[in-house]
Amino acid sequence: MISVENLSIIFGGHILLNELSFVIAKKERIALVGKNGAGKSTLLKTIAGYQSPSSGNISYPKDITIGYLPQQMQLTDQNTVREEAQLAFDTIRDLETRLEQAQNELAERTDYETESYYALIDKVNQLNESYLMMGGTNYMAELERTLLGLGFSREDLDRPTSEFSGGWRMRIELAKLLLRHPDVLLLDEPTNHLDIESIQWLENFLVSRANAVVLVSHDRAFIDTVTQRTIEISLGRIYDYRVNYSKYVELRKERREQQIRAYENQQKQIQETEAFIERFRYKATKAVQVQSRIKQLEKLDLLEVDMEDNAMLNLKFPPAPRSGAYPLLIEDLSKSYGEHLIFRDATFTINRGDKVAFIGKNGAGKSTLVKCIMGQITDYTGKLTLGHNVKIGYFAQNQAQLLNDELTVFDTIDYVTQGDIRTKIRDILGAFMFGGEASDKKVKVLSGGERSRLAMIRLLLEPVNLLILDEPTNHLDMRSKDVLKAALKEFDGTVIVVSHDREFLDGLVDKVYEFGEQRIKEHLGGIYEFLEKKKLESLSQLERKEVSGNTVGKGPVKENAISKLSYEERKELSRQIRKMESQLKKLEETLERDEGEIKEIELRLSTPEEASSQDLFARHGELKKHVESLMEQWTDLSIELEEKQKLSSF
Repeated sequence: MISVENLSIIFGGHILLNELSFVIAKKERIALVGKNGAGKSTLLKTIAGYQSPSSGNISYPKDITIGYLPQQMQLTDQNTVREEAQLAFDTIRDLETRLEQAQNELAERTDYETESYYALIDKVNQLNESYLMMGGTNYMAELERTLLGLGFSREDLDRPTSEFSGGWRMRIELAKLLLRHPDVLLLDEPTNHLDIESIQWLENFLVSRANAVVLVSHDRAFIDTVTQRTIEISLGRIYDYRVNYSKYVELRKERREQQIRAYENQQKQIQETEAFIERFRYKATKAVQVQSRIKQLEKLDLLEVDMEDNAMLNLKFPPAPRSGAYPLLIEDLSKSYGEHLIFRDATFTINRGDKVAFIGKNGAGKSTLVKCIMGQITDYTGKLTLGHNVKIGYFAQNQAQLLNDELTVFDTIDYVTQGDIRTKIRDILGAFMFGGEASDKKVKVLSGGERSRLAMIRLLLEPVNLLILDEPTNHLDMRSKDVLKAALKEFDGTVIVVSHDREFLDGLVDKVYEFGEQRIKEHLGGIYEFLEKKKLESLSQLERKEVSGNTVGKGPVKENAISKLSYEERKELSRQIRKMESQLKKLEETLERDEGEIKEIELRLSTPEEASSQDLFARHGELKKHVESLMEQWTDLSIELEEKQKLSSF
């Protein structure tokens, strides 16, 4: 579908990408991986058309649509959430307006027998058919499903976007991209601003409903679920495997081992041949063999071993000064903003050496509690006590954005260091992959991951015993994340991590604090134990909510009277179920008919006589879109029917 041919990108004499060639095919889901600064974001931007390559080219089919989500955007919209998301349907809304105008004109006309009247009828029919094919009757429902899936509540949809943080507004931009259903989605760190539930929703969407996808993400669990092909950029070259990331890591290791063995065997053979030539070069009796060996060497295809990028983050936190046994004690803590309650009656203790995760939807109070611990918020009720000799090291989500763009990497650290440690700045920078000339780079040319690493160095400047890390893995590459995780596991102080990265938290934390429904709940165990438990809890809670809030007839069914549905209520519920079963049957019949016609057209297109028929191609495309629309309706209706059948069984 998209062909990248011999693409090179050069910055200031440095070759970032060197003659890359690959093809993005229909329905492929590709993970683009590599260390920070390798060129992943640059490649996405180039494919999206926002940057020109230094050489090479990218070929696109006619009329292809591309959706691109960068890591950061300048957002200036002034709409409500719903209005902003509706911009994804500009084409449908324009069609809707034209259809309405044509229908109004038709209603006003009385010249029923004229050619222009018949032409107007044809126009209305064509517009209506196009409107239905593009999902005009259900696009608002799809809009709501997408926004709710990405974490918004129904109440949020009519709030101005200006009331939301940058992270939430990036979710709106992501929703707009998904709703447009482009032929190719290019996503640069789409999970950075999502909570775990929204990440899982996005995983399901990309797997089941997206077309081709190319994404950059350092969330290993996410890309393993979503992608089935991995392209790694390393030292300007690419390594392409048609497997997910975890399998790729294994295959990449095996490939290098095979290359090394083959290379070593060939080098041994070359040495032996050269030794033979040198030994018998001047012996007439061996002249024929010597010449034969020389020709063998000339014809030999020299093997190479893929260059390994050995630059590696080497992170170790200083020994933690000993704190009291309980670095953090919280009792009946509540916090509100005006009448809006964030959380209430939180009571828990974090022990010395604990490594805990703060988990929950964005806006549930995680960052608010962190600010309370930091002393940035003091107007709460209840008690929050820091233990004896607690020294806090804090890494905020926006820490990397607060760096001065005009300073160099070295000056950024030199500016905040004091005393003898200033003599070790270059050693510290080298440990964070800023060795040599990299330390003289200006901050403004650094990638997002490089900026995050630079900000992380601040944590090493003085010993602390309570580390609070707010989304520390955003923008960090896989290897950097692994090293940071290993360093945190060995850290002998206390750690609080606010993160949505399941793979990063797995094996690191032994306690999870869940923020939600204005409460903070403590869960003992690791992140996957928490997710498994929450899945069971959520199902039971969901069933209770569905039953208590479901309307049968005119009134809601009370939760404590599920088994006592009245005769009229049961009768109405049965009527609804029969109606929905009938609708499902009609949908299935239409689907069967359309799919049959698609097969018939494909058969005709395979014949030489009709292989280039534009009418058949057009009809085939219309039917495909219609089938997709019908399948969405069938899925929604099936889920709703299943819920009502459950209710009728009580």
